[in-house]
Amino acid sequence: MANQLHFQAASKYGYHSKQQCRFGSITYDGFSMTPASNRFDRMEWAGAFGDLGTLVPFVAAYITILKMDPLGILLAFGVSMVACGWFYRTPFPVQPMKAIGAVAITQAAQLSTLNGNSVIAASLVTGVIWLLLGVTGMAAKISRLVPREVMLGIVLGLGMSFMLQGARMMSADWLVACAAFLVVILLKDSKAFPAMFVLLLGGFAYSIARDPALLARLGNISIGFRMPQPDISSLSLNDLFYGAVFLALPQLPLTLGNAIIGIKEENNRLFPDRKISIKGVATSTGIMNLFSAAIGGIPLCHGAGGMAAHVSFGARTGGASIILGSILIALALAFSGSIELLFQVFPVAVLGVILFFAGLLLALANLPGQSSRQQMFITVATAGMATWNVAGALALGMLLHLLARKGRLGT
Repeated sequence: MANQLHFQAASKYGYHSKQQCRFGSITYDGFSMTPASNRFDRMEWAGAFGDLGTLVPFVAAYITILKMDPLGILLAFGVSMVACGWFYRTPFPVQPMKAIGAVAITQAAQLSTLNGNSVIAASLVTGVIWLLLGVTGMAAKISRLVPREVMLGIVLGLGMSFMLQGARMMSADWLVACAAFLVVILLKDSKAFPAMFVLLLGGFAYSIARDPALLARLGNISIGFRMPQPDISSLSLNDLFYGAVFLALPQLPLTLGNAIIGIKEENNRLFPDRKISIKGVATSTGIMNLFSAAIGGIPLCHGAGGMAAHVSFGARTGGASIILGSILIALALAFSGSIELLFQVFPVAVLGVILFFAGLLLALANLPGQSSRQQMFITVATAGMATWNVAGALALGMLLHLLARKGRLGT
């Protein structure tokens, strides 16, 4: 009976046989010590597309506003996702660095010095910094200074910010958003008809119905195989300066909170048999950004919200990351000239629903539990600030924790 209960609990982490079940270093009778391996079933396929709500808008903006080559961007994403899926064996996300993307995209019109080369330079600088912080162990030492209630608040706030951004995207077409919302509610736990597949097919049908000419344009897409031909040596000192000062450095606190501490907490909570370390995540962040810069890509990170997005739609292993990564590699190498057109099949309102539910899952999983009133205060205050700025949330949380230790937090 006890073993059956352990197996039922394990199934939510992606195990479907006793031979696959493992809880940390504890072995139960009849359960193998072998960790779960990557799967490629329909639920992994469904979960693979769970993070499109952040991927598509940012990539589209980099391509249309900054005129960056989609080949390097998508190839960097794809290779990084495949590598993370094989290495971590969890639905490990690869996302665009949001602060860098927001600044580069919104300020490009005002600052002519912020261009595609500045973004590539930011990838290079970011890669060097996080690789050094990772291999030297400094990232782990810094993260240990962050109290548990502050980390919980950051991840909770990220979930709330995903929900807010999703709601803003849903407002583009409330009728479509409501229909998509209902689909997720009704099919959230369905393995026969995964909600993600219904959303993608329904979104495609709606896009064609709204713009019938889109189908004809899609039919004229041709394969155009090509390889990246970047030249990092062409980056000027101005590119490196603006990429570092305006893009890379302001992103560091956000990356520490969400893409290093946040993803470590979320991964180890969901998959206790496949734990990761701060040092490992910081190192992989550095490596994939150096690779991205080398092929003309954008700054990349891991994120707790991305993992929640994959998991919320069915992913339980690294198979989801490998599936999406392989698709992006194929698109990059063979269809990079048609990416803007292909992205038009995803209605913004549907992407908003996907993002909203990813944030909802992340927020629910990180609600404050049995904590003191002071700890609750710090967590909720940090979460509220994180919906606006993660770096500010980290600073606020640390300040409140310090005041609490000195007995000056009057709650």
